Amino acid sequence: MKATYPKKEKLKSKKLIEQLFAEGQSVSAYPLRLAYLQTRFDNDYIIAKTGVSVSKRNFKTAVDRNHIKRLLRESYRLNKADYFNNITTQYAFMILYIGKEKPTLSQVETKMKHLFEKFLDKVSE
Repeated sequence: MKATYPKKEKLKSKKLIEQLFAEGQSVSAYPLRLAYLQTRFDNDYIIAKTGVSVSKRNFKTAVDRNHIKRLLRESYRLNKADYFNNITTQYAFMILYIGKEKPTLSQVETKMKHLFEKFLDKVSE
């Protein structure tokens, strides 16, 4: 798996997002939460479609929300190859930032790694 985040791997389908929050499960590593749902995509080589979200309640300005979303996407892009190379099933992911203070890239990256480890532990059970 390459360390890229192309358009085909972005979670955009409203139906799938609604299904993800209705039927999916989640793991948390504060200040991040990962909602996931096992699913099937048209392309067999895509392992996961991922979206990111930041609460408007906690961050009023769009500049702050967009900055945090950029950090989340970059951290996901850098770490996905390490954790998802051995997975054969397809998943839809939504990474939510639930903290109240603005993070740095290093903070997000360490929490993202912890979050992915928790996810793999829960899935392998």
